[in-house]
Amino acid sequence: MNPVRRFFQRYVLSTVGLLALLLAANILLIVGLLLISEVTPPRESFSITAFCGHLSQGPDGWQADAQATAMLDPAAWAMVLDPEGNVVWEYRMPEELARHYSAGAVAMFSRWYLEDWPMTVWAQDDGSLVAVAQPKGSMVKYYLAMDKSYFSFLSMLLNVVVYANVLLIVALFLHSTRRVEKAMGPILNGINSMVGGKPVHLREDGELAEISAGLNRAAAYIVQKDNTRADWIRGVSHDIRTPLSVILGYASELEENPALPEAARAQAAVIRRQSEKLTGLVADLNLTTKLEYALRPLEVKQLDLVELARQAVSEMLNGGLPDAYALSFTEAAPGARLTVAGDPALLSRMLANLLHNCVDHNPGGCSIEVMVGPAQTGGCVFTVADDGAGVSADKLRTLNRGAPVASTQAPDPGGAAEHGLGLRIVQQIVRAHHGRLSFAAASPHGLVVRVWIGGSK
Repeated sequence: MNPVRRFFQRYVLSTVGLLALLLAANILLIVGLLLISEVTPPRESFSITAFCGHLSQGPDGWQADAQATAMLDPAAWAMVLDPEGNVVWEYRMPEELARHYSAGAVAMFSRWYLEDWPMTVWAQDDGSLVAVAQPKGSMVKYYLAMDKSYFSFLSMLLNVVVYANVLLIVALFLHSTRRVEKAMGPILNGINSMVGGKPVHLREDGELAEISAGLNRAAAYIVQKDNTRADWIRGVSHDIRTPLSVILGYASELEENPALPEAARAQAAVIRRQSEKLTGLVADLNLTTKLEYALRPLEVKQLDLVELARQAVSEMLNGGLPDAYALSFTEAAPGARLTVAGDPALLSRMLANLLHNCVDHNPGGCSIEVMVGPAQTGGCVFTVADDGAGVSADKLRTLNRGAPVASTQAPDPGGAAEHGLGLRIVQQIVRAHHGRLSFAAASPHGLVVRVWIGGSK
């Protein structure tokens, strides 16, 4: 059986058991209250007032019609007493009973019994008293009277029972919830840790031991898979580095050899440029792998971010930026010293990737502006904006969700596919610095990238 289903079946059964316990406790409390309060039985079906309606007093005395006698039980009898206590009319009255009753005797049998006969009485307007005797043993009559303080005690006891039930239900619910939390909490935390790429090892005991064991196996498999992939990338990068160096060296020599024809030298230049791209791709693979698996610890230093951005812009300009591109640098708060703790190499690489992204995806040229200023939440914000082709709305949403994209632009049908590692590395560097990254469309066209470093999010 599925362990999750088995767990919830146990949970349902335990809940039913708790409810049964609650029901049993209530039954015991109700029985106790019945014994304490001596609840009277249901009212008898015989109506003395209806019976009196079929009695009449005439010149010859009291008379009862046939319907009145039919209302009586076969073992019952009836009588009418005048104001002095004399029996002036009777029906099936036993001979051994007296035909005159004092006021005290009337008071006694009105509330209790007359020679074990349970009596029901009703006073008439002329002072006469109609008394009907039900069969012996057919009724139980009690007179209930209690001290007011004892009645108050019973009322308080009833309130205590009600509130005790409420508290018991809450306690049982909390107990049940705690059991579920205790069983599911480590598993949910383990899943969150796995999503965050952290190692997971759960205790394999309790009701969900099988699920914990399965998560441990899955976590171990993911770690092994990630380590294998990282080792493979490192191995391939290491093995490619030497052949690339040889290719770059010979291609440079052939490109600069005046004895070769111009066409051959142009072909050597193409080989060199493509080899340099391949070298950059290998470096990007190494860096993104190290950042993803935290293989490269941050070398945190106090940095002047204005100077850092200025150096990144200078390196871009000195690297031979084509004339079709205009690159400018602006300080949002001139003269202000913006310092945060960060890794200088990674932040420089982040800015370089954002600048190269503007150039690579706008081959027709564009204007690029880099601005650094203080953020409202503390720290600083980098802004890299261009007035190029811009980005589609779908890709903007994808980028702002942090999902990787192959490129910010549509692929060139005749060109090579973009690997998209530049923006992926930017996202990883921002996450490593606990920063925030956003992409927006520029007006009237272009792309604006903002990076918040330091301060609160």
